[in-house]
Amino acid sequence: MNLNLPVNLKDKIYQIKTNSKNDFLKIVSYFPLSDDEKQLIVNLIDDSKSFDGFTSIFSDYISEEEWAKSKMQIIKRFQDELFDID
Repeated sequence: MNLNLPVNLKDKIYQIKTNSKNDFLKIVSYFPLSDDEKQLIVNLIDDSKSFDGFTSIFSDYISEEEWAKSKMQIIKRFQDELFDID
């Protein structure tokens, strides 16, 4: 699904869960999104009746600067560890 999110916000999202009707169910981010980021996403969702909200993989809040400096490492490490589960 394409929400036409800004690149900096799209990078923060690990998964967008939808149902068979392509209704948005849940947004999973690496770290908790800010209230402004959440509001932007909610505004982009056409029909939010089935939308259950936001969740994140990690519970720590990080600044934009921390995210910008470490996002590639975080994403790569998470993906590498996820593949090692098999």
